[in-house]
Amino acid sequence: MAGSPGADGRAWGTLAPVVNGGSVLTAERTTPEAARRTWPQWLAGGLALVVVAMVSVFWDGGGARLLLGVTGVLTAARGLLLARAAGRSRGLGAALAVGGLAAVAVAVLSAGAAGWVLLGAVPLGLLTGALVLLARGGAVRRNAQAALVWAALVTGLLVVTGVATTWSRAADGATVVAALAVGLLGVFLVVGAFQLRTLAAQPPAPVRPAGCANCACGAGGCGTA
Repeated sequence: MAGSPGADGRAWGTLAPVVNGGSVLTAERTTPEAARRTWPQWLAGGLALVVVAMVSVFWDGGGARLLLGVTGVLTAARGLLLARAAGRSRGLGAALAVGGLAAVAVAVLSAGAAGWVLLGAVPLGLLTGALVLLARGGAVRRNAQAALVWAALVTGLLVVTGVATTWSRAADGATVVAALAVGLLGVFLVVGAFQLRTLAAQPPAPVRPAGCANCACGAGGCGTA
């Protein structure tokens, strides 16, 4: 889920650093000017996701619909961004957009169906995310392995709950897991917003005159050369 944090309207797409290393954006990936535009969006979005997660846990009968609807809207928005881009990501973007809109439709029409969709989507989403991280390799590999173990444990727990009790209870468990994932994403966004705010407070880099090659900077500037 990579995107350009400095581009307007794409601030929500740069989630890879959140998953990969615990930070949302770094000075190497954006500029103070872009950070000033972006950090309020990250802060508002993160707080909104935390609120959605909390409400969905305690809203009996409506939590699954809320989670599925919000997730569907975010997925559709991300899909539209990818569909507008050039290259092979356009097909993936179209699929994400259609899937997100379908999730919103299910959330609006039926609370029971929303729970069943989450029961299937939560294990699949966790497994897909872990495999995507695993394919990146490098420093992300250890986090990917932990995510893969977590996906296996959650899937096993939901299956055992469904077999031992009822699948409706397993769907409730999937709703709680989805709420935890959404809330965790919100926390990462809030942390990233404060990192961006710190970056935005940095003074702008001095403007060098045209044709400057830094040849006299160490001696006090061009006027002393």
